[in-house]
Amino acid sequence: MTIGVLFVSMGGICRAPMAAGVFRVFAQRGRVEHLFDIASAGTFDGHAGQPPSLLACEVARGRGYDIGQERVRVLRGEDVARYDHGAAMDRSTLAAMRWMAPAGCTDRPQLLMRHAPQAGATDIADPYGGTTADYERALDLIEKGCAGLMMTIVRSLQAPDAHRRSPA
Repeated sequence: MTIGVLFVSMGGICRAPMAAGVFRVFAQRGRVEHLFDIASAGTFDGHAGQPPSLLACEVARGRGYDIGQERVRVLRGEDVARYDHGAAMDRSTLAAMRWMAPAGCTDRPQLLMRHAPQAGATDIADPYGGTTADYERALDLIEKGCAGLMMTIVRSLQAPDAHRRSPA
């Protein structure tokens, strides 16, 4: 069984690849990376095929996440159906994901920060064009959201009815 986790932001060049990198490292640390298909995407097609932004790579690398091999891909409606967990970085991205979702899958995408209510944030602000501090703040929230999402998934796997596919 492979669990699909897709991180989505508007451009797919900052927050989504950072989140994919963080979640990948969390899975490796927990020795469960074999359980996951982890990807990132953007709702805007202007950066398709590009690597993450330089500051996203630098800030992520500073915390032990190598995201340099990620490439931006544009979200498609079938991605929402394919991945078990679609994690949006903000409400605007969430709305786009739900609008693109095939019938029966509109509830699958969720805000990443839904999994970290203690952080007190709903959206992860887009750091694109901002300062290193903006990227650091985004990564702080991404780490909290990814930790919460990992816990949500682990708990669902331990549940008696874990054999059923259920969006978080």
